[in-house]
Amino acid sequence: MTEKATFAAGCFWGVEDIFMQVEGVTNTQVGYTGGVTEDPTYQDVCSDTTGHAEAVELEFNPEVVSYDALLDLFWEMHNPTTLNRQGPDIGSQYRSAIFYHTPSQEQAAIASKNRWQEFGRFANPIVTEIVPATPFYQAEEYHQKYNLKHGRHCSI
Repeated sequence: MTEKATFAAGCFWGVEDIFMQVEGVTNTQVGYTGGVTEDPTYQDVCSDTTGHAEAVELEFNPEVVSYDALLDLFWEMHNPTTLNRQGPDIGSQYRSAIFYHTPSQEQAAIASKNRWQEFGRFANPIVTEIVPATPFYQAEEYHQKYNLKHGRHCSI
C-alpha cells in the first residue's frame, strides 16, 4: 500500500527529478497547490496572484522508504530559509512548503523541521510552511518528468 506526500521546494522540475530517484517512490507528478484559484495554468501561477506553490505530489511505499527519510531529503535539496525564493527563482510559487496529508505527517514534519533547525546546518531560521494538503492541480503535460524528457538535470 502506498502513501501520498506533497512538497514544494522551488522549481518543481528539479524537486521531481530528485524524488524520482528514491527507491520506494512509486510515482511523481508536478503541479500546483496551496492557492485559491481552481485549476490554474502555469501562466496563472507565474503571475504570483493565485497563491499556489509549484509542488511535487508523490506516492511512496512506506515499507521501502519512510516519510521521515523523504523529509530529510526535502531539507537537504533546497534552502528552507529563503522566503518565496530558491536561487534565481523569486515569487510565492517558489516557497518552501510541506503539505501534509495526515496528522502523523504533520507531527513528523514539525519534529523534522525542529531537528533541522536545531542541527545548525542553516544559519538563518527555517521559513518552510507546514500546512494541510489542499487540492493538487496537475501541471501541464510538458512539465511532467521535464528533466527526464529533456536529458538534463536542473539543480534547485
